[in-house]
Amino acid sequence: MNGLHGKSQPILIDEEILQKAVAEQTGCIVSAEGVHYDEVLKICLEYRNILKIDHLWDFTSLARLDLNNNLIERIEGLDRLINLTWLNLSFNRIGKMEGLESLQKLELLNLSNNRISVIENLDKLENITHFCIANNHLRQLDNVLYLRKFKNLFTLNLFGNPVSEEDDYKFFIAAYFPNLKCLDYRLLNEKTKTEASIKYQYALEEMRCEELKIKQAVDAEQIQKAELQLHTDAFVEFLNGPYLFKSMFKDDPEAETLHRVTGVAHLLQTFEHQMVELCKQLFEIGLAEHKRRETEVNSFFSGQTEAVTHYQQKASQILANFEKQHKERIVELQQLSDPDEQKVKTRHCKDEINQLCKSLMSLEFQLVSQLEDIIKQLDINISDMVGNFSETVQGTFAHCRDLEDNYHQKVREIAVATLEKVANSNMEEDMPDDVRMLFTDKDTVMDALATSHDNHLLKINDRETQLVTRVNAWKVALIKGIQDKDLKRSRMRISDIHRYVDHLCEPLE
Repeated sequence: MNGLHGKSQPILIDEEILQKAVAEQTGCIVSAEGVHYDEVLKICLEYRNILKIDHLWDFTSLARLDLNNNLIERIEGLDRLINLTWLNLSFNRIGKMEGLESLQKLELLNLSNNRISVIENLDKLENITHFCIANNHLRQLDNVLYLRKFKNLFTLNLFGNPVSEEDDYKFFIAAYFPNLKCLDYRLLNEKTKTEASIKYQYALEEMRCEELKIKQAVDAEQIQKAELQLHTDAFVEFLNGPYLFKSMFKDDPEAETLHRVTGVAHLLQTFEHQMVELCKQLFEIGLAEHKRRETEVNSFFSGQTEAVTHYQQKASQILANFEKQHKERIVELQQLSDPDEQKVKTRHCKDEINQLCKSLMSLEFQLVSQLEDIIKQLDINISDMVGNFSETVQGTFAHCRDLEDNYHQKVREIAVATLEKVANSNMEEDMPDDVRMLFTDKDTVMDALATSHDNHLLKINDRETQLVTRVNAWKVALIKGIQDKDLKRSRMRISDIHRYVDHLCEPLE
């Protein structure tokens, strides 16, 4: 199964192996501190009796990795190699396809000559064009159909698997993979593709219909998720229907019994209609307010980027002018032989460097001041928007509470009248037995009404508090996040200026 490993002992990947491998290969980057693994684009670790994939987390720019002809049993340790386009794990001892989710740029995957029995866990690898899994343990043709989702796949190698020995194997693959150019090291000609499409015409049509249904269901689910995310971002999720109203009456069996008293059902229907209309109005207002806030934030970021770019251009111009003159001063200084004159010129150079530092610092402080002003203005604008929206929310939920109070009062009046009728045996004959039983005890009825009323108000209050709290928390987090990010940018900029000045002064010392 595996390639030649010689008689050497199994090994694990370590720092020494990696440094040696990089140093042996073209394009290695070596500095006084060692190898810059994050700049390596290709590494070959084949024929080394490696037992486990490890110590590769720093190779974040790696595009090609060859680990073929080793003793690897599991695919792991590749999570940070997000730029990988080529992965060769052939001639190992791998039994399961896993650990590949992060490799979304992968184009070639070679798992030939392993111990794999199922093609799986490749959903994120949408860019796959070459897939080689020859000489494994694949037995089910239907499992190969998993690869139909990869529209860019044009080279497939299944040679040496039990599945490749089935009758009509070639026609099956050609029919179900019309975009495939090469199968098992051979080109698929048009004649084969035509015969295959005719042979599997009805089965293909049935599969396409099924795939279309699945795609439509997935698309619908994604649209629904996107809509819910938008509603959540606007803080008005589940306010575009009867969700709040229904939650108020959930898990309240005595309230359900009360609803069957004559006259209550009509009140409940009117109450629901009024509540739903209020919630929908708030929902539409919430979406509109979200769009306003989003426009304001986008406008801020546009202005921020414009300001930073403007000051960066001014700083670049100052640096360009300085560096040109500084080079001339350094050349002139190197040509001087008189120590006193050298001291004078050196002092002049240092003065110019200090002036450069002051100019760059002055620019940075101007930028910081300007950004503070526009952040402050954003804070004012967003605070006004959030404040107005919160007032609207509070007004809407106050109206909801009024509707609940009105509903409760009217149901209470009906309940009192019904209690009197029951007490006087003056009830309609069609009253359900459980309703009649409830109204034999006045305290039970009054307690049920009061409990329901309290629960309804609690649900309304909780939704109001949740909405107002979240929108205010969003505003605070937004402004703080912007301020923290700008502070970090400014500190880095000041640090860069000081480092550059130190760099300029070092030769003068």
